Amino acid sequence: MAQGTGSINSDYKDWEWSADAGERARLLQSPSVETVPKSGESQGNGLGATSALGAVFIVVNAALGAGLLNFPAAFSMAGGVAAGIALQMCMLIFIIGGLVILAYCSQASNERTYQEVVWAVCGKVPGVLCEVAIAVYTFGTCIAFLIIIGDQEDKIIAALVTEPEEAGSSRWYTDRKFTISITAFLLILPLSIPKEIGFQKYASSLSVIGTWYVTAVIIIKYIWPDKELVPVEIPTSPSTWTAVFNAMPTICFGFQCHVSSVPVFNSMKQPEVKTWGAVVTVAMVIALFVYTGTGVCGFLTFGAGVEQDILLSYPSNDIPVALARAFIILCVLTSYPILHFCGRAVLEGLWLRYTGVTVEEDVVRERRRRLLQTISWFLLTLLLALFIPDIGKVISVIGGLAACFIFVFPGLCLIQAKLSEIQETRAISWWAQVSYGVFMVTLGAFIFGQTTANAIFVDLTA
Repeated sequence: MAQGTGSINSDYKDWEWSADAGERARLLQSPSVETVPKSGESQGNGLGATSALGAVFIVVNAALGAGLLNFPAAFSMAGGVAAGIALQMCMLIFIIGGLVILAYCSQASNERTYQEVVWAVCGKVPGVLCEVAIAVYTFGTCIAFLIIIGDQEDKIIAALVTEPEEAGSSRWYTDRKFTISITAFLLILPLSIPKEIGFQKYASSLSVIGTWYVTAVIIIKYIWPDKELVPVEIPTSPSTWTAVFNAMPTICFGFQCHVSSVPVFNSMKQPEVKTWGAVVTVAMVIALFVYTGTGVCGFLTFGAGVEQDILLSYPSNDIPVALARAFIILCVLTSYPILHFCGRAVLEGLWLRYTGVTVEEDVVRERRRRLLQTISWFLLTLLLALFIPDIGKVISVIGGLAACFIFVFPGLCLIQAKLSEIQETRAISWWAQVSYGVFMVTLGAFIFGQTTANAIFVDLTA
């Protein structure tokens, strides 16, 4: 940690980032994380409240989520079990590396959130791009969550309604657009309006239990399959060499916990990079086992015929799977407000910075602006979710953005942090770290470009 705040933050102050805007942006941290106020004296003095074991749980909690529903389809796109596992293992090296780099740069810059680290280390242009990417990513994820709600409710309603499907007509209250809308207005919108969302951490614990239950059901259904569940075809190799890359967005979306990792690191009792490396390694290995178990068992159960959402492949009247669908709905209901809160915090920080208005001066208009932001965000995501029924299309886009958080921004931070060090001679380790950062940026840019181009191509030819 040779560089200090002065050498690494020179560009950062150009836009006169106010303490108020920074405090607003600080809200991007995980609701489960308790941190101490930022100060040069408190940084690294062990004033946090989170133990190493607690940090492991929080990181696993941040990584695991509704994204696991897409892993069986990702294994199918990758060309089978061997290709899917190999792709995950290769990417995991860089995923863990990115988390360690962010902790290193957080200590060097004395910043406590992802976007603040990027601002401090890389300057204003990458900082703005990072904040815009976070806003777009959270917006797209909210759309995906609403689509998941519709998918699961369709199956639950199909099990409850006794009318034969051949009747050719369905009741108005079973229509997908109605069920998504009524759920969103009654449950999601009220949870998204409050200024603080600390209460969400209790519901989030239930969603973690639900995620593990879904994984257990998929594994058990593979070990003891129902007679009617016969895989169509089980690929053992990718159809083309480029097909492997189509699985990358799902993997990036599943393992992306980097945005919330910086406040988790700073909340630790001993925020040391070496300890953090052990924490994230354990956490990512746990996530790897969960995602691999879900991906392998779900893929082998249905083969190439697996749906983008694995739960849609199971019969509607399967009771354990129906309970899994209920858990996923609960997970999404509690996750949407948190993701919206993160996006809203970024937009609020951008607004305060550009207007130059402090929080104290803006108290009267804050509530009105928050309501306008929340309702606009909610209605736009709901409208898009109603007319984009395929979650795979959304994942392909936001998965590319997730690659930026995992590879591009950490890589840029590492490069800039090493370049800012004042050294008479450049050691081999210095060149190795800079080369590693360049490779991360290149890999992340490739994944983002390839997945975005593929998503556009698929949409245009659909």
